[in-house]
Amino acid sequence: MHLHPDKLKTLAERVLMIEADAVARLAARVDERFVQACRLMLECEGRIVVLGIGKSGHIGGKIAATLASTGTPAFFVHPAEANHGDLGMITARDVVLALSNSGESDEILTLLPLIKRQGVPLIALTGNPESTLAKAGDVHIDVSVSQEACPLGLAPTSSTTATLAMGDALAVALLEARGFTAEDFARSHPGGRLGRRLLLLLDDVMHTGEQMPRSAPEDYVRDALLEMSRKGLGTTVVVDAEDRVLGVFTDGDLRRALDRQVDVHSARVAEVMTRTCKTIAPGTLAAEALRVMQQYKINALPVVDSAGRLAGVLNMHDLLRAGVL
Repeated sequence: MHLHPDKLKTLAERVLMIEADAVARLAARVDERFVQACRLMLECEGRIVVLGIGKSGHIGGKIAATLASTGTPAFFVHPAEANHGDLGMITARDVVLALSNSGESDEILTLLPLIKRQGVPLIALTGNPESTLAKAGDVHIDVSVSQEACPLGLAPTSSTTATLAMGDALAVALLEARGFTAEDFARSHPGGRLGRRLLLLLDDVMHTGEQMPRSAPEDYVRDALLEMSRKGLGTTVVVDAEDRVLGVFTDGDLRRALDRQVDVHSARVAEVMTRTCKTIAPGTLAAEALRVMQQYKINALPVVDSAGRLAGVLNMHDLLRAGVL
């Protein structure tokens, strides 16, 4: 069977438009029931136990992972396994978040009497407000869709996308309510590039001591150029006798000086340096230093302590080597 490329594109566009419309319609359902669900999860002293079967189970696994990584302890339990012993994982301190498009999944309905007997709050996300699960829930959030993106109307497509999006909405709302920060997020993602971006301090990668390029304002420009070449950071920090930062002399300052036909053999650094340079404090996240350097389009950044003294020099290449970029 062969389909024309234009036909394939048309089919794909149709799927995306249907699913986008399904997600957009959810905004009108963020009401008091959504707020109540958030309150139940915020007040939870245990963990959020996510239940779902079939495709809803796959979505439930992702929602549980998103909750757990954004400050709301959560895990996924397969309803079939729960019926064969895993229900013991649910305690009276937990909150159950149950997903079912029909709201009539036998594997979940079987668990309802046991969940109710323990007094565990139940939040139901279904596509059928009149379903058994919806009516059993302490809170029901409607994630129904007008149609599936599948042309047969059978494969869960729009419905699973809508449920996933509502799960993300819950997770992010809870994240904000808890005051969850980038540092908190990093602590739950210590590995790989994400952990490096969010946990690494500039103190771990900056140049210190004799590695720092330093010049005095009365130095000749030629000597400042030698200092830049020796240290290889594309800049030299101009400091006074007590190491207080007065400015920087960079490759850009050199080009501007040459444009003005300044004699680098006789001119002093004070005549050509940039006095209002950007600086950053020790103990700052390397990711924040990267943001400053990208915002102001600079490749090196002096690290200056509370007394205005030079504590280190950071270069864009240092961040690249550390995996922050």
